[in-house]
This record gives sequence, structure tokens and C-alpha cells, in this order.
Amino acid sequence: MHTIFITGGTGCIGSVTIYKLLQSEEVGRIVVATRSNNTGSLKLWLGDKLDKRVEFVTLDIADYDAIPKVLNQINPTHIIHLGAYQSPDCSKYHIRGMEINTGGTMALFDAAEKLPNLKRFVFASSAAVYGMRAMYPEPTILEDAPLAPPNHYGIWKLAGEHLARMFYDLTQVPTVCLRINTTYGKGRDKGKTSAPTNALKAIAMGSVTGELMPFEMPYNGRENYHFVEDVGTHFAASALQDFKGFAAFNIKGKTIAIEEFLSIVRDQANNLGLGQYVDLSIAEGASPNLFVSDLSHEKIERTFDNLPLTPIADGVRISLQEFVKMARKGVLEYSVESS
Repeated sequence: MHTIFITGGTGCIGSVTIYKLLQSEEVGRIVVATRSNNTGSLKLWLGDKLDKRVEFVTLDIADYDAIPKVLNQINPTHIIHLGAYQSPDCSKYHIRGMEINTGGTMALFDAAEKLPNLKRFVFASSAAVYGMRAMYPEPTILEDAPLAPPNHYGIWKLAGEHLARMFYDLTQVPTVCLRINTTYGKGRDKGKTSAPTNALKAIAMGSVTGELMPFEMPYNGRENYHFVEDVGTHFAASALQDFKGFAAFNIKGKTIAIEEFLSIVRDQANNLGLGQYVDLSIAEGASPNLFVSDLSHEKIERTFDNLPLTPIADGVRISLQEFVKMARKGVLEYSVESS
């Protein structure tokens, strides 16, 4: 039975990853490292009564001395490293972002080198490792394209990928880096690319309060979208399925113009009887989307089996339905400031 250690497990992607991992009978224990011990996001997926296989350990990923002590006590067979400062925080607090996203990652790899039973390490990277879209003349962007991160977050993630490669070279423990772009859906509430999800929340909240809540996208252009449940499946599969070596992968997603995404949202809201609560637009003078689009996912599709790619219309409909339920229960987190 697998013992899985996961950082960032109480965040959006961590929570849905745990939900997907628990569907495997091979998983005997999941130890979640958390600073806050806030299980709200996990309960969105697992319910108020969490699975007995899920345990918690208090750990700050920037507490370098504590990491080896915790890992040695747990002795995991698998590590999934999702804990990180989000893009806006990295831009605002450069040193703290480096301490967490690079220093914490390095400390985790250093400690993992000494684990006797480790079979897999999965690192959450980002499409922010690529440069601006204009750098790439190809219709889709492969993983071996030139990398030129446009912000501090991308720089730290690229550093993490290099540390992952070095870790594999030293240990021969199979190591996977997953490059994520815009995740949308239940539980997504932080980071620069949470805006599409906040657009959905505005509609859901308005439908319950009876108040029209206008939402403006803060950036324009094209965007590469991943439905949140698909992302969780990618992390669970890359941890549990057969794999040897080291590789970085773009996860499966769909790139469309932001205007088209908003149009899909309007259509799905209308189909659900929520049309009167839709007031979506792109902010006047909005800057171009910072992160690259049109990512190829052929490599990961060849490597792992049964990875989903939920059509955006379906993902939007499911998300709207979930957010309406949450708003009616009074547990949907949304504020005007989030727009």
C-alpha cells in the first residue's frame, strides 16, 4: 500500500488530487502537510467527514530544518509537491517567494534523497516557465521549446524543474513535473488566473442574492484552460501509473480566446436559467494574458492512460451548478474585491 506525502494538499489542486488519489485501492495513507490546517477546500470534495486514510502534519515548506524530520517520520513511498506561493504573491514578495518556491522545494528534494522507500516524486510546475506566446512560431508549443519565464513565479518554477532533474540524476527515483496553466472550477480562488472562476462565482452568487454582480476579466487575449477535476486526475495518474525516468509535461487543456470563454459561460448560464445574472466583460485597457497558450499535450497523452479533457462547456456548466449549491448553503467564497 502506498503512503503519499503531499504539500499544498489543502489548496485547490491539492484537494482535488487527494479526492482522485482516494479512488485508488493502492493508496493506504495520505499525509497532508499544511501551515494553516484549514480543511475547507478538502471538504468541498470529501464532505465534512474526511476519509480515514487522510492525515495532517503541520509544516511550513520554508522551515527547512523541519522537512527532513517530518519526511523521515512518515517514510513516504510517493511525494506530490504542490505547496507554493501563487504568482501575485511572488511578484509582490520576491524574497519570500524564493524562500518557499525554490528554497522549500530544494529542501524537500534534499530530504527525499535519503528516503529508503520512495518510488515517485511529482512536482507541480507551471506554464509560466515558457516565454510570451510571440516567442513561438509553431501552432502548438512542445515541452522542449525555449523557456523564458515572464515573472518571478515562473522563474521559481523553472528552478524547481531543474532541481527535480538533479534529484532524478542522483537517485533514479522516477520524477514528473506537470506544467499547469489556467485551472478553473470548484475550489479555485487564488492566483492571477483565478479570474475565470471568479466570473462563474459572480453569476452563482448573484442568482442566490438576486443582485446582478458585474465581473470584468483583468486581462485579455487567449488562455489555456484546465477543468479542476481533470487536473486532479493528472496528478493522481502521474503519481500512481507506471513511469520511469524524468520528464516535464504540459497537462491536457484547451486554448481559446477569453471572449469565447465568456461566451460559453453566458450560454451555459442561460441554459441553467441564470442568464439574468450574467454581466461579464473584459476590463477596458486590460493587459494581455501573461502566460503562454496553445500548449501541446501529446507527450503526456502518450505517457499516461485515461487522462480526461473535459469540454469547456461541460466544465463551466458543472462549475456553475456547484457554485450555486455552495452559494445557497452560504459557503461560496466570493467578494467584489476578487473581481
